Amino acid sequence: QVQLVESGGGLVQAGGSLRLSCAASGRIFSINTMGWYRQAPGKQRELVATITNSGSTDYADSVKGRFTISRDNAKNTVYLQMDNLKAEDTADYYCNANLQPGWGPRRDYWGQGTQVTVSS
Repeated sequence: QVQLVESGGGLVQAGGSLRLSCAASGRIFSINTMGWYRQAPGKQRELVATITNSGSTDYADSVKGRFTISRDNAKNTVYLQMDNLKAEDTADYYCNANLQPGWGPRRDYWGQGTQVTVSS
């Protein structure tokens, strides 16, 4: 059974930094794109950043220049370094991975979410 487990959320003051991690475990044949999404209270889930297995990245305009996504393919882990955090970054952050499990079709998997709260 494939699982994505996030860690690293918490409470931070505006201007501070946090680093999120997400590790995929289980019988995994290959992972394509990994990414981070977030959902603030009363709002729809939105894309934050994605990274392909070759290292190409994409960011939401609202986080460009402040957030950095990276991955360690050997560890099936994706990271999100968040700097210069703002109150509007407050949300639940979800890890996503498009992967081929050891059996079954390729599809998207999601983590359980980790809360990020930025105090102003």
